[in-house]
Amino acid sequence: MTLTLDHLRRYAVARSLFKPTTLSRAIQRLGFVQADPIRAPARAQDLTLRHRVAGYRAGDLERRYPRLPLEEDFFVNYGFLPREHHQLMHPRKAREAWTSARWKQAQAVLAFVSERGAAHPREVDAHFGHGKTTTWFGGSSNASTQLLDGMHYRGLLRVARREGGTRIYAPRIGDASPVEMSDAEARLDALLDIIVRKYAPLPAASLGQLLAYLRRGVPQWESLRASALKRARQRLGTARVDGVDWYWPADEDPRSRRWKPDDQVRLLTPFDPVVWDRRRFEMFWGWTYRFEAYTPAPKRKLGYYALPVLWGDRVIGWGNLSVVEGELRSTFGYVDGRAPRGVAFRVALEAELERVQTFLGLGIT
Repeated sequence: MTLTLDHLRRYAVARSLFKPTTLSRAIQRLGFVQADPIRAPARAQDLTLRHRVAGYRAGDLERRYPRLPLEEDFFVNYGFLPREHHQLMHPRKAREAWTSARWKQAQAVLAFVSERGAAHPREVDAHFGHGKTTTWFGGSSNASTQLLDGMHYRGLLRVARREGGTRIYAPRIGDASPVEMSDAEARLDALLDIIVRKYAPLPAASLGQLLAYLRRGVPQWESLRASALKRARQRLGTARVDGVDWYWPADEDPRSRRWKPDDQVRLLTPFDPVVWDRRRFEMFWGWTYRFEAYTPAPKRKLGYYALPVLWGDRVIGWGNLSVVEGELRSTFGYVDGRAPRGVAFRVALEAELERVQTFLGLGIT
């Protein structure tokens, strides 16, 4: 059977929106969950997980994080990943070299945090009085917060939990020994496979783009990226469809009948793996979706935090949700200018909005 774009679209939706399971198993299967602080009506990580975790409620990840084998860190972007995946990236060598004075500060802070077991940035600042510093966008920030961020990125500290959204840091537990070249290549291959398993099927350009993003997670191996991409192209499943080369895990067949999306309506976060790749989005659904939270309001076309509306294997529009005085408010726009006719879509959309209310804890006493 000749592979078509229809096969690839159904495969992309069905493999990503797997049967809801436990929180640990869902994150393990996803390999990585992107985080974003905007709540509209909930954070991106929660909006991603609600489709894939049975009985998931907004905030469950943050509440359960301290008891799960997970880490917050940079991967292709910032988010949550299983500890075994996190360990593949460390010890990490940051691009910005610290001075000996900066390392001395870091070692003093590490000793302070180690003595307490965990520390709030406010405690570190109160003890050391590092003062203020200018951020990259010209604002002002506590120098202690910037130092803690740098220590976290370099693998000296880990995020133990959050309090009111603020990271509470603890010493990182893990092997800090140097990585041999052959092991570095194996780790890079494993990290690239995690990316492919999350976002497959991937057009060739998107595979290269995500590998470029991975340099934030493993800047120490930037010189190995070209050879890693070459090896990936050799081991992954691949085909050319409509003039575009596509890649997916070699043990999966996009043409299989097992990849059958259901008939639910789903409101997806802009960072959901189904819609994250805007290049693929346009190939699959024939229209341009934009994330406009940072676009000036008069220039927005879809809305502040427009959620793509998936129905079966088609993204047919977008929705904007908000909570006003304890009630869920929603507005929708559609690519064809109006909602699909017939009762099936209306019933499915109402069911999705009810699921969102339960997820947010609205109307529950």
